[in-house]
Amino acid sequence: MKYAAIADWAEENEHTVTFMCAQLGVCRQGYHRWRAHGPCQRERTDDELTEIIQKIHEELSGDPGVRRVWAELVVLGHRVSAKRVWRLMKAAGLQGRHPRAWKKTTTAGLRPIDAPDLIGQDFTAEQPDTRWCGDITYIKTVDGWVYTATVIDLNSRKVVGYAVADHMRTSLIVEALAAALVTRKPPSGVVFHSDYAEFCVKPRDRVLACAGGVV
Repeated sequence: MKYAAIADWAEENEHTVTFMCAQLGVCRQGYHRWRAHGPCQRERTDDELTEIIQKIHEELSGDPGVRRVWAELVVLGHRVSAKRVWRLMKAAGLQGRHPRAWKKTTTAGLRPIDAPDLIGQDFTAEQPDTRWCGDITYIKTVDGWVYTATVIDLNSRKVVGYAVADHMRTSLIVEALAAALVTRKPPSGVVFHSDYAEFCVKPRDRVLACAGGVV
C-alpha cells in the first residue's frame, strides 16, 4: 500500500521518491523492486477487498463498523480476519458510527421549587447518618433502560439505600430513601442532598420536610 501511494505521488511530481520513502519508513531499493515486479498477490487481494468493503459500507445503513463489514464479507464467502478488515477500512478512510448510550435523567418539574443548598458543596460528614447524598444512574440492557437510585452516607461513602426500576418516576427515589431509613434508622435531622431534591429527614414520624425539590 505504501509503495502504491509513492507511485501515485511520483507521477504527479509533487515529491521525490527518496523523500517519500523516508517519510513512509520504506527503503528506496524496495520501492524500485516493487515497481519492477509489480504489486504482490496480497496487495492485489487488498485492493480487491477494499473495493468490496467500500461497496458494503455504502449499501449497509448506519455507517457499519468493522464487525458488521467483516460479517458481511464472511457471508459473501471471503475468508478474511477482522484485523485485516480494520486495516483496510482505516486505509480507505472508512469508520463506523458508534451511537453513545445516553439517556436524559434530569427533567425540571412543571412548577420547580428553589431549594436551599443545606450541604453547601461540602460532601463530607464528621458523623455517620448526618448527611446523605443521592443520585440516579442508568444502564442500557437488551430489554431497555434500567434506572438505579442510590442513597450514600457521606461519612463512610457507603450505599445505605437503593432502588431499581424501569422508570425515573418519583416513586423510584422514594423507595431508595425509604430503604435507607429502614436500614439505618438515622436520628432526626439527617440531611438528604441530591440533584433532584433535598430533605431534612425526621424518621420518628416518617415525615419528609421538603426543603425544595420535585419529589
